[in-house]
This record gives sequence, structure tokens and C-alpha cells, in this order.
Amino acid sequence: MYEITSTLILGFLIGLTGALAPGPTLVATINASLAGDWTTGIKVSLGHIAIEIAIFFLIILGLASVASPYTTAIAVIGGIALIIFGILTIAGSRSASLSAAPDQATASPYMAGLLTSAANPYFWIWWLSVGSALLISSFEGGLLLAAVFMLGHWSADVGWYTFISTGVSKGRTILPDTAYRHIMAACGAFLLLFGLYYLSGPFLTIMK
Repeated sequence: MYEITSTLILGFLIGLTGALAPGPTLVATINASLAGDWTTGIKVSLGHIAIEIAIFFLIILGLASVASPYTTAIAVIGGIALIIFGILTIAGSRSASLSAAPDQATASPYMAGLLTSAANPYFWIWWLSVGSALLISSFEGGLLLAAVFMLGHWSADVGWYTFISTGVSKGRTILPDTAYRHIMAACGAFLLLFGLYYLSGPFLTIMK
């Protein structure tokens, strides 16, 4: 039970660091919320999740078995990637803003979530480095743990984008930019520290 709970929390925290990052999916959520209601964030998230479900099965059914002999290398790459993303998140938090609204509304929130995710280089870089490493690590504990990790990850996406769409659809920003920047910086620090922790496993193995 502890392993399931800790994996769920880890998935949520890692997912939140990605969801918080300014990017096309966040812009699409704000855009679509101008003509929608609080459920817009859920709809955008579902479009985003549709791609990640495909990635999940690709990793579980194919990449995990191919990568099993290289778990140490994957852990090192994943740890370094976490540290890099952490530094970039902290740097980006200094000028991050939720107050700049787009000019027009998006017709389909589902397609907006799907297309902005598919067209975002950050999304693919994240999944090819951090995401795949963490998912493969979770899968070592069984399919259930891998699914729990993704559930936590998706909970962060749905929660954050729904939070944003609720504020925008009501004609105001719930979260001030200062608070948003502090949260982003904290998430960046978490990524940085978790990256160092993630690297400690292979390092200790080599030292033995």
C-alpha cells in the first residue's frame, strides 16, 4: 500500500511540474476557457491524455522490454534530464505569467489539448527522457505501479488545467503571477533534488 501511495504522489508531483510549465497547452486552455466554462480544462486535459495513453502502451509493450538491460543508463539519463528540466523551470519561473490571455477562443478543447501536446517539442523531449525513465522504473514494480504513476500524472494535468479554466471562465485569474512563479520555482527545485536522488542509485552501484 505504501508503494502504491508513494508512486501516486510521485506521479502527481512530476506531472504537476510539467503541467505548470508555460506552453501551448496552457495557452490553449486559457484560450478555450474564454468561450467555455470550468469544464474546459478537463476537456483540454483529455486531449492531452489521449496522446499519453498511446505513449504509455508503447513504453510498456515495447520500450520497457528492450530497455531492461540498460536500466542503469536510463536512470543516469533520466536523472540528468530531471536536473536540466529543474534548472530550466526555475529560470522560467522568473518571468512566468498567467495574465496574458490569447486573442480568440479555440473551437474544440479536446483537439486543442491533443494538437498542442503533439506539436510541443518540450512534450516529446520530456517523454523521451524523464517520462520514459520514470515509467520504466515504476513498471519494474509491476503493471499496477506503472498505471498508478500515470494516474497521478494525469490527476495533476486535470487538476491544474481545470483550476486555470475555472478562473478564466469567470473572468478573473485565480492565481496571481507572483504565487504562480513561486510554485513554479518550488517545482523546479523538486525536479532538481529528485534528479540528484535519481542519480544516486546508479552512482552508489558503481561505487560498490
